[in-house]
Amino acid sequence: MITLSKTDYILFRECPKNVWYKIHKPDIYYKEELSDFEKHIIETGNEVELVARQIFSDGILIEGRDKAAQELTQELIAQNKSTLFQPVFLKDNFLAAVDVLKFNKETEGPEYSRVAGSYDIYEIKASNEIDKKRHFYDLAFQVNLLRKCGVKTGVINLMHLDSDYVRSGELDIFKLFKSDDVTKEINELCEEVAIEMEQALEYLSQKNEPKGSCCCVYKGRSNHCSTFNHSNPHIPEYSVHDITRIGLSKKKLAALVDIGNFHMHQVPEDMELSDAQRNQISAHISDAVFINKGKIAEELERLAYPIYFIDYETFPSAIPMFDGFSPYQQIPFQYSLFVLESPRKLRGKPAELKHFEFLHSENSDPSRSFAESLQKNVGDAGSVIVWSKKFECSINKQIAERLPEFKDLIESINNRTYDLMDIFTKQHYVHKNFRGSTSIKKVLPVLAPELSYKELAIQEGGTAASSWIKLIGKDFSLEEKVKLKKDMLEYCKLDAFAMVRILEELEKVIK
Repeated sequence: MITLSKTDYILFRECPKNVWYKIHKPDIYYKEELSDFEKHIIETGNEVELVARQIFSDGILIEGRDKAAQELTQELIAQNKSTLFQPVFLKDNFLAAVDVLKFNKETEGPEYSRVAGSYDIYEIKASNEIDKKRHFYDLAFQVNLLRKCGVKTGVINLMHLDSDYVRSGELDIFKLFKSDDVTKEINELCEEVAIEMEQALEYLSQKNEPKGSCCCVYKGRSNHCSTFNHSNPHIPEYSVHDITRIGLSKKKLAALVDIGNFHMHQVPEDMELSDAQRNQISAHISDAVFINKGKIAEELERLAYPIYFIDYETFPSAIPMFDGFSPYQQIPFQYSLFVLESPRKLRGKPAELKHFEFLHSENSDPSRSFAESLQKNVGDAGSVIVWSKKFECSINKQIAERLPEFKDLIESINNRTYDLMDIFTKQHYVHKNFRGSTSIKKVLPVLAPELSYKELAIQEGGTAASSWIKLIGKDFSLEEKVKLKKDMLEYCKLDAFAMVRILEELEKVIK
């Protein structure tokens, strides 16, 4: 019989077979290494917990999960020690460490949560909101285990970051966090979770690999587990799971899966689909490119020279690093900009393409220097081209909120901003190799195959964001930071230049 941890129970609820591989065949489960950004997410959770502990002044930290940690936990519980960080409990093959246990002789709270001589539970989450599907079941597992161990539980709290908090001066940790009393909800859930815990323990303890597909066959590609391909070798690399937004249409996906229709050509012609979904399938089956020249021409007629092609890189810091920021609010630290004063071929001569770039490499708020650089390099006339207008414009608005003196600049830029992605989201250009996506990473290889992210040290925005923290930190040498800065500039530059090339190819299409 295995030992079922709280973490594995939560993973079990998402995909049982995936967790079986984690326990019994870790070489398969851990085949793919975590990306730098995924590692940063884990580090963020640890950082948030460390900050939250400061709210409890008398806490005792229990390190490790081994037998010594379990015995120390029991000793401290027997002594009614006031506050425990990471106490470890093991009973009936269930294991969990609780973020915070706080002893109260007379627990205060609603009538349903008053238990004299009990421990209040505080679960710390590095998120702005409560996720009932994960957080509530996480807590119910802990409560069930604590009660198995004879620990009286009082008020059950979910602590999370408060998105309304705006840093001003020193970090106010009492305002940074919200603590929600979820005692009633968790108590009502405990019986259901107790049954699931036993089911999970039995399933994951079986020595032979579970037969059949994993439950992720009923989910869209972005929600597949890490061992999906191993569990489902009969499903093609490009399948109905890749149909755009099919994960939001569970009944449609289930209808296809249940009859074994995994290939695009097996999607019934009479199935109700969106235009984007139908076009994606048709382009794949017919190997045709769908181009609406008239609509593309209408879109491009909206552009006015000079044209500014700009791409931003930002970092979502869970703990606000600077004044004016809230938890997870994006910090704009970099941009790359190409400026085309006139059409590339004017009177037989190619127009000059100018390039500007900005990268804040100090451990300070980049907002002002970012805005000043924009003011210097973006003129007051002409179109500003981005990929995903909603994102860049929201970053601009936030800069103006922090720095009102740049309000006119920001409004001017936002009013002139055109989203080049619109041509693809509006289905004016559909290619089978887009695979239903409008990501620039999918569009660029089709329209400008000579350009590639594969040769770059940084290949996506998540890595760029985590790289910035390294750049402004103290753990890297000057030589390492010079290399990191070069990699970051190259990545952002390609994102911006990709829009230049895509526009050039679109112009060729409509001629």
